[in-house]
Amino acid sequence: MIRYKEAIMSSMTVTVCSTGFEIRFQSLFQTGRAVSFPCDAQGHVDLDAMTERVRLSYLRARALVGREYAAPAVLPTDLH
Repeated sequence: MIRYKEAIMSSMTVTVCSTGFEIRFQSLFQTGRAVSFPCDAQGHVDLDAMTERVRLSYLRARALVGREYAAPAVLPTDLH
């Protein structure tokens, strides 16, 4: 079960963002591994607009800040 969750988290990046910003959680242990989610300029995400899978991934990343992920950063999506 843990391997399945890790596979989902390592491959999931949500980049579809009409607001122009994303909140990005960078892995503390694996360079280049991160998850990101659409947000506004203040870092607020629209939980109601997310699918259940994406919402659970966002909540998991948020809960693991300091243990698995660095503090999130709000970035403009045009940097990609």
